[in-house]
Amino acid sequence: MAVYTQVSDDALAAFLAEYTLGNPLSFKGIAEGVENSNYYLETETGRYILTLFEKRVNADDLPYFVALKQHLAAKGFPCPSPIAARDGSALRTLEGRPALIVSFLEGLSPRRPNVTQCRELGAGMARMHLALADFDLVRENGLGPAAWPRLWAGHEADADGLQPGLADAIAADLSEIAAAKPQALGLPRGTIHADLFPDNAFFLGDRFSGAIDFYFACTDALAYDLAVCLNAWAFEDGGGASLDFNFSKGAALIAGYESVRPLEPSEREALPVLARGAALRFFLTRLADWSSTPAGALVKPKNPLEYAGRLAFHRKVNTAKGYGA
Repeated sequence: MAVYTQVSDDALAAFLAEYTLGNPLSFKGIAEGVENSNYYLETETGRYILTLFEKRVNADDLPYFVALKQHLAAKGFPCPSPIAARDGSALRTLEGRPALIVSFLEGLSPRRPNVTQCRELGAGMARMHLALADFDLVRENGLGPAAWPRLWAGHEADADGLQPGLADAIAADLSEIAAAKPQALGLPRGTIHADLFPDNAFFLGDRFSGAIDFYFACTDALAYDLAVCLNAWAFEDGGGASLDFNFSKGAALIAGYESVRPLEPSEREALPVLARGAALRFFLTRLADWSSTPAGALVKPKNPLEYAGRLAFHRKVNTAKGYGA
């Protein structure tokens, strides 16, 4: 269960006294998520989500995340909207942790997205990019290419322990992506989600109803967001490194995005290296978590081999047509 900080009844009562939300009716931890402590909160005025930000989140970044969600909400994009306390501040402190209450977003996250949901997600992401076009705050992508050598250092044996020969393949990925210099391609940039996996997207049936968990959001190539989603939405996992790329889902995701914001030729050309880079980023962070999480931990780390399989696919793709574009 992803609740690292417990909230006492007295602490919650004192915290809510700073708001105009009324008395609490229901309060319980949420198992999903690996970065922060999340609680479902229902009060006399409605339903909310309370997040306590744990030590892995840089407190200096929190005003950026709050402002981003406020901007999206003001633009009418469906996402959790920060709730301000009586003094007008949304970001506060609870149990010694920075804390934020946001509005409750209706919908369910798809466990196995279908083609229609992939198209809807692509269109929703493009609408998000357009809504953020005039968001003037900037945050560097701390898990971009510059961070990958640091994430990889010291984990070669861990990779070969998962799959013999994998360390050499990952070293080649690092070298070849660095040589392609994706950060120097002059692609359109803006604010991206950078982690829009199925568990961070909500649907009502097949209709996209919103996005959550913007705590990896940053300023980067817009097409990189699409590349992350191709990895997260268009592969059919069979366990471990066994998976297949679903061209129908990939095509639907790209077509949905382009129905709102057509890709520029440079973005289309860069899609293979961006998709390979996105797979490498998630492989490396999963490998680091896999290696450092103690046995018996409440949060089970995700298997890096799923992204080793994705990388094996991306190495064979030379054009955007390989993803259904």
